[in-house]
Amino acid sequence: MKGTIMRPAFRAPVVSVLAAAAAFALAACGALVSSAPSSSSASSSAAASATAPASPSPSASAAGGAGAGGAATPGTTPSSAPAPAELKTYTFPNGHVSFKYPADWKVELFTGGGSPLESATATIIDASGTEQATVYSGRIADGVSHPVTRTVYESAPVPGLAAQPAPAAHYAFYVDRMDSNATYRMHLAAGAPKPGQGSALDGIIRAGDGVILADVKFIEKPFANDAAAKSWLAGAEGQALKALLLSISYK
Repeated sequence: MKGTIMRPAFRAPVVSVLAAAAAFALAACGALVSSAPSSSSASSSAAASATAPASPSPSASAAGGAGAGGAATPGTTPSSAPAPAELKTYTFPNGHVSFKYPADWKVELFTGGGSPLESATATIIDASGTEQATVYSGRIADGVSHPVTRTVYESAPVPGLAAQPAPAAHYAFYVDRMDSNATYRMHLAAGAPKPGQGSALDGIIRAGDGVILADVKFIEKPFANDAAAKSWLAGAEGQALKALLLSISYK
């Protein structure tokens, strides 16, 4: 794993039980389950349009790092969107939560020694072995909240979660800035994230009698600037992870 998002130390509970961080850290003590319990081929990825702010001048380099797992080249935009990859479908053992992912990637499930029907974390790993995202399905979660100034690159409703309780689940890609620190996030958000001054989002999606959390895993400083972030999003890796989040569904 190339790194994790740095967050302030203080926390304010949103669902006051156990920490979502504990659920995502289940790999430390968890039981590793086979990487592809349920998969089927699909021909195209989910897509959604959203309004993004105008791109700044592409003058800086992405020397500060890459996106979730690959290099970003700031200030360059592909002439056309990457061709959709062949997809597989992963379904959690509870049979309720599923998502699509590139066929040459894999999924590993961690349960922490408990029942996978109650709670589990799926880690999505690309063809190079880099952990790209995590999806948690379970009954416990909490969140953090602190003041930030947000720049939103994209957000869109997630079709497969439209029937779940409000606020509606959204795919979101944005950066939160506090003092001189920038935190880039691509994840499921409860409602469309708003630009400007606000509070950090907890990312807890209520579904059925449980919750879903889904986050792309970025290194500490993945992008040098907004132009580099947008360039990464337009590339194959950014589009694959966007499609993965938009494909999450509950039945």
